Amino acid sequence: MEIRVNVKRIGKKQNGVREVRYEIPGCPGTVEELIRGVTAVCVEDYNRRKESAELIRCLTKERIEESAQAGKIGFGVNYGEKEADLQQAVENALQSFEDGIYRIFLNDRPLERLDEEIRITDEDSLTFVRLTMLAGRMW
Repeated sequence: MEIRVNVKRIGKKQNGVREVRYEIPGCPGTVEELIRGVTAVCVEDYNRRKESAELIRCLTKERIEESAQAGKIGFGVNYGEKEADLQQAVENALQSFEDGIYRIFLNDRPLERLDEEIRITDEDSLTFVRLTMLAGRMW
C-alpha cells in the first residue's frame, strides 16, 4: 500500500513541510502495524543508501547557508559502518511511540494507542511529529 507522509525539512525557509510517499507491505489495520511498516521501509532505504557508492557532493554557497541554518554543515555522507538492524529499529520505534517521544496524526486526528484500529485510504495523509524534550533542572 502506498501511504503519504508529511515530513518537515529542517533548515528550509520555504516549503518546510513536504509530502513523501512510502510503499509499505499490506494495509495496516492498527497503529502498531503502521509503525512496523514505515520503520521497515526506512531501514531498508537507509541500508540501501549505505551500500551504494555515493560521490561526495560539492557544497555550494546556498547549500552551506541552508546547512548552517539547520546547525550542521556536511557532505551528506554517513560515515558509520554498521547497517541498521530492523528488529531493533522496530522495537525502538514502538517504545518511542508508547513513551510519547513522537506522535502520529492521520489527517488531523491524533493516533493514541498501538492497538488502535485505523483505516488508511489513498487520500489520507500521515504526519509524524517528534516531540522535543526541554532540558533543565528541576528543584
